[in-house]
Amino acid sequence: MPAAVYHYFPVKALGEPIRLLLSYGGQEFQDDRIPNDKWPEYKPKTPFGQMPVLELNGKVYTQSVAIARYLGRKYGLTGADIEEDFLIDQYVDFLNDIRSKSAAVHYETDAALKAKKHEENAKTLYPFLLQKLDEIIKQNNGYLVGGKLTWGDFVFTGLYDYLKVMMQAPDLDTKYPRFKKLYDTVQSLPKVKEYVAAAPPTEC
Repeated sequence: MPAAVYHYFPVKALGEPIRLLLSYGGQEFQDDRIPNDKWPEYKPKTPFGQMPVLELNGKVYTQSVAIARYLGRKYGLTGADIEEDFLIDQYVDFLNDIRSKSAAVHYETDAALKAKKHEENAKTLYPFLLQKLDEIIKQNNGYLVGGKLTWGDFVFTGLYDYLKVMMQAPDLDTKYPRFKKLYDTVQSLPKVKEYVAAAPPTEC
């Protein structure tokens, strides 16, 4: 398969699902982890002034969900029909809703306001969102959609460590064991496992 170059910051966050998908698909790729001090230099070269960016077969792809969906189609990780494809899109959007709400608090610069927002979210918002996510996985026999592996599960797995940090919730594994089980299912896929073992360590 032709070599690819994948550009993202040296963290997991929005970039990790695509690394996992590329690995699953057996696609050799240069994992170009651009540090913050090099980002201003690379930014003007990107289509929309942001990452991730995937260079593959002479083409340039961007937007994290669009790339993940594309790779999902490429590697046979879509739904059985248009309805299941909709559900994958819906639940990936839901995951990104959780991510954006928690990240807005995590990156709050006012320490007092940050603490207040986190306390409010931890009491009211996060339990509701996480319970909904847990119900989705339960209803789908340990996956997001259709009781089988789809690209949405790679998005979940790639974002999982990031969500723990953003939500200040290191106990998600024990509170929601179905989350950890799905995470482990994806991480234990042979080619994914090989990538994870060789990847540079990063918290989120």
